[in-house]
Amino acid sequence: MPEKDLLKINRKKSTLLFAVMTAIIIVLAAVSLCVGKYNISFEEISGMFASSSDIPDMTYQVFFTLRLPRTLMAITAGAGLGLAGAVYQTIFKNPLASPNLLGVSGGANVGAALAILMVSSSATVTIAAGSFIGGIIAVLCVLILARAVNMNSTTSFILSGIVINAIAGAIIMSLKYFADPMNELASIEYWEMGTLGNITLSKFLSVLPLATVGFIGIIILRRQIELLSLNDNESRSLGLRLKPIRVAVLLLNTLLVASIVCVTGLISFVGLVAPHISKLILKRTSSSGLALSAMTGAVIVLGADILVRIVYTSEIPISILTTIIGVPILIVFLKLRRKGESR
Repeated sequence: MPEKDLLKINRKKSTLLFAVMTAIIIVLAAVSLCVGKYNISFEEISGMFASSSDIPDMTYQVFFTLRLPRTLMAITAGAGLGLAGAVYQTIFKNPLASPNLLGVSGGANVGAALAILMVSSSATVTIAAGSFIGGIIAVLCVLILARAVNMNSTTSFILSGIVINAIAGAIIMSLKYFADPMNELASIEYWEMGTLGNITLSKFLSVLPLATVGFIGIIILRRQIELLSLNDNESRSLGLRLKPIRVAVLLLNTLLVASIVCVTGLISFVGLVAPHISKLILKRTSSSGLALSAMTGAVIVLGADILVRIVYTSEIPISILTTIIGVPILIVFLKLRRKGESR
């Protein structure tokens, strides 16, 4: 078959795939807008947008202040974590790379814990700010450490990330030891498990500009990210300035992840699993793979967030379900990869 015909077929398949994923996200978003402790029907949602006078004020309040921001945050968080995971796995050439790799999650955890201990367990704005600053500082420490050892390879960033993660873990254990078991310790533990239950319109709007900068920056650098998946010498031969591009991508990825986890807490496995699902579907790594990873992440978080509201009488942390979803997928991926290597 001629190459042009193959390209047309691949484009049609990609278009169909993205159309299906978009439809799934729209359906899940519609369900997410309706379900919860205060159920809202599709008719009531239609009536609110049509400015109907028959809709109770409580329904308006719940929908626009809580339910709509929560659904939009679930899409943003899933897409951001899925995209960030795909970028990490691409530039580090490591299928197990995720937002935890460079200490973003660890730093955010330390920042949130410090805010809880030093200010108040109910000061959610302070916790979000502490989490964001902690994530940024952790990655800056990784970059400084990698430069201090005079290594520019991806291995230096991975090893530096492991060091910073270990330090963050030690700090968290120390903070938990001195925390008040009745209030502060419970708040730290709950934040670590992640939740979308406390998302409000003001919180969503406060992090949206930062997340948007991260999304747009990664989209602009998508071609350079593809080149970073090659051998360093091959990338240089194609005219890529490795060090500044790698640092820019890492900082944009950190901005994206930190802007999400600072209000949602730590959401496990999404950044690790979404890129693998994308690879299993597309069978290749490309800019379309980055987009599919983002859409897959949005589907996982939306689906998990719907389930946490309906599987139990009280809402459970979202990381419990994302882990339950993610572990079997990761096992399947490892088995498929082993079969591919044995051929």
